[in-house]
Amino acid sequence: MLVAAAVAGGLALHESGSRTANPPAEAAPKTPVVDRAARASGVDAVLTARAEAVKLNKPEQFLAAVDPANKTLRARQRMLFDNLRRFGFASLKYERLQEQYDQAITDKYGPSTFVVAIAMTYQIRDIDPVPARTMLGYTFVQRPNKQWTLVSDTDLDRRLPRGSHQEAWDTGEVLVRRAPRVLVVVERGQGKLANSLLTKAGSAVKAVSKSWPGGWTGSGVVIALDDKIVRGADYTLPKNAEDALAMATWVYRSLPGEVSGVGERTDSYVVINPRNRAKVDARTLAHEFTHVATAPYGTFAPRWLVEGAATWIEFLPMDGAKPLALGTYRQTVRTKYLAKAKALPADATFFRDSLSSYPLSWLAVDLLFERYGGTELVTLYQEMAALGQTQAERDRIMLEHLGITEAGLFQALKAAAAA
Repeated sequence: MLVAAAVAGGLALHESGSRTANPPAEAAPKTPVVDRAARASGVDAVLTARAEAVKLNKPEQFLAAVDPANKTLRARQRMLFDNLRRFGFASLKYERLQEQYDQAITDKYGPSTFVVAIAMTYQIRDIDPVPARTMLGYTFVQRPNKQWTLVSDTDLDRRLPRGSHQEAWDTGEVLVRRAPRVLVVVERGQGKLANSLLTKAGSAVKAVSKSWPGGWTGSGVVIALDDKIVRGADYTLPKNAEDALAMATWVYRSLPGEVSGVGERTDSYVVINPRNRAKVDARTLAHEFTHVATAPYGTFAPRWLVEGAATWIEFLPMDGAKPLALGTYRQTVRTKYLAKAKALPADATFFRDSLSSYPLSWLAVDLLFERYGGTELVTLYQEMAALGQTQAERDRIMLEHLGITEAGLFQALKAAAAA
């Protein structure tokens, strides 16, 4: 959520000098009163024109309100326009939100400075199931001709929700490639990488659609850029930089505070770690696309169920991937990890103990599929994701669907290994 509070719905106005019955003739003039309605109308017109420019492929219109003296900003905005055109939006809209006052920014640009959060609502054609929303921040000033001019697009970046103004189109110049139900984003000029990922992603989408019992008709977005921070995926963090291959990053249909404190999630885009790009295969993407398929369920499912389900799909037969010896792997997990474990992997320590957490989670979901079937497992997942905020709720849901708790499932794993 935005951490900067708006000031009384507009700019904080300041007066110079002290109040006296007869002020000196040369006293400094008061700061002009802001016509907030006119300002809102002027800025809204700029935002509407920019969205229309992307739709109609009019770069001059997109840049018309960008500060002509700021060559760096204009170059960045022109690149943004080109990137947006490459994504192929079915719809695009910019919406003015709440003003974010900052005295230092006002001191820099002058008394007409208007710093405002912006909601970008978009839907990528044939990719996004519903319109998605993301945030950015713009700084405008009013010129002598009464026109509002964009003078900065980064002043609010540190106050925006995680991942804001870090979309794939906000980075460097990109190349976008498409296939049915797949969109791949790479750096401009990396066509070979794009084609390779397009093939792998196509296999992964097909595999998840075929194997996930809940059914999936969605699309896979794969972002493989040189940037280490994209959409909230932070590969500058040591653990992520070394170990992670890819992350499914949330896509929101509503912004924080609009409907809920964290926003409503609708989908996910997969962001690949640039350091481990060569290690990503169809199975990796199938794992991440399983997270995409289950994203609409909710956020409260236990981590062992979330990652176990994704790993279970990842290990199934699929085009472009060699079959795995799952019988042998199952026995290895039982002897190497289950024998030493005392419970299912806990949320708090899951990633810290990832070498054992992932295999044990796969083993648990493998048993659930075998004993209860895919339909029951998906129903369990959906209810856990929607309601499983506490251990008591998780145990209630498990008992209702399976007749055992998480502790009971762990004991079932132990019993199966001993049989």
